[in-house]
Amino acid sequence: QVQLQESGGGSVQTGGALRLSCLVPESIFSTYWMFWVRRAPGKEREIVASIDRTGGSTYHRKSVEGRFRISRQSGENTVYLQMNNLKPEDTAVYYCAARDYFNEHITDMDYWGKGTLVTVSS
Repeated sequence: QVQLQESGGGSVQTGGALRLSCLVPESIFSTYWMFWVRRAPGKEREIVASIDRTGGSTYHRKSVEGRFRISRQSGENTVYLQMNNLKPEDTAVYYCAARDYFNEHITDMDYWGKGTLVTVSS
């Protein structure tokens, strides 16, 4: 079964930074929209950011705009999420996901990673 492989989670203090990485099989990387999704303790999953297959179009949810940035590196088949100025409310398991279209809803993702934990302490 195809899986996406996240890495880069960890524990930081408020105001710190982390960069998450997602290694993606070539067949998916070149044709799908890529997403970063998070699930905070006791909350529903939410899309944090997404990027199209060319890197020309991105989306960031309002609460992370100006702090997080999604990008992709074609030669490495990797999607990144640079997270700056982290806040305690960013604490969550972050998942990489792929779907062949974009909208802001969490449903119908075709591929998922296992997730990586980000903990932000105050």
